[in-house]
Amino acid sequence: MEIKGKIAIITGAASGIGLATARELVRYQVGAVALVDRSDKVNEFATQINDEAGREVAVGFCGDTTAEAFRKEVFATLLERFGPVNILIPAAGITRDGLAVKVNREQGKAFIYPAETFREVLEVNLVAPVYWALELVAQMAEDRFKRGLKRWSAQEGVQGVIVFIGSVSSQGNKGQIAYASTKVGLEGAASTLMIEAIFHGVRCAVIHPGFTDTPMVRALGEEYINSQVLPATQIGRLIRPEEIADAICFLVRNSAVSGQLWADAGWHPLPT
Repeated sequence: MEIKGKIAIITGAASGIGLATARELVRYQVGAVALVDRSDKVNEFATQINDEAGREVAVGFCGDTTAEAFRKEVFATLLERFGPVNILIPAAGITRDGLAVKVNREQGKAFIYPAETFREVLEVNLVAPVYWALELVAQMAEDRFKRGLKRWSAQEGVQGVIVFIGSVSSQGNKGQIAYASTKVGLEGAASTLMIEAIFHGVRCAVIHPGFTDTPMVRALGEEYINSQVLPATQIGRLIRPEEIADAICFLVRNSAVSGQLWADAGWHPLPT
C-alpha cells in the first residue's frame, strides 16, 4: 500500500518508536498523521514535524489510550477532517516488571505478582491496541457500505494496514510475566484480524522489536542494559527507534508480508 496521501494514527507518539514512526511516515508523504499520547508533549512534536515538513500534516491528541471516548474522538476528528483512517500503529505501552513469584529469604514468605498491576499492563498493552485496531476496521467497513461496496477485492488495492508492536519478550523474559503475556496476546489478535479484516481490505501484522533505545528501555538502568541486554545482542548496541520505524513502514508498504516480523538485532536471553 502506498503511504503517500494516506491517513495514519500512532499511539505512544510522544517518544521512542511511536515518534520515530511518525517522522518516517511523513518522509513517505503521508497525508495526515495523528500523534496520540498521554503526554502533552505530543502537541509540541506535532508542531515540530509540521515545521520540518513545511506543511500541516501532524495533529496532536493528548489523552488516555485505554479510554473508549477518547479513542472514538480521535477517529471521528480524523474522519471529519481528512477521511477514513488507513494506517494504525498502536505503539503505546508500559512495563511493570517484577518476578511472578518472589520469596522473602528471611521469612520464607512468597509474594505473587499483583493482579491489579497485571490488569493495568493488560489494558494498556493488549486491550487498548486491539480496540484501536477494531475502530479502524469498523470505520473502514462503514465507509465501504456508504460507497456501496461489500467484500473487498484485490483489484481495489489494500485499503488499510494495522501494525501491532510486539516484543522479543513474547518469547519469555525473566521479570516480565505481565508484559510478555500482553505481547503474545497481540499475536493472537493479529492472526484473527488477518482473517477477518481483509474482508474490508485491511491487513494486519506484528513487529517484534528487540531492546530499542527508548525511555522504557532506558528506565531499566545502565547496569542492567550493559550486563544483560548488550551482551545478548549480536550488534552490541541498542536498536535505534528509526530502525524499527523503517521496518514498520516496510510492513505497511509491502502487502506480500503478513504475520510477524522480528527486528530483534539477534537478541537472545542469556542463560541463567
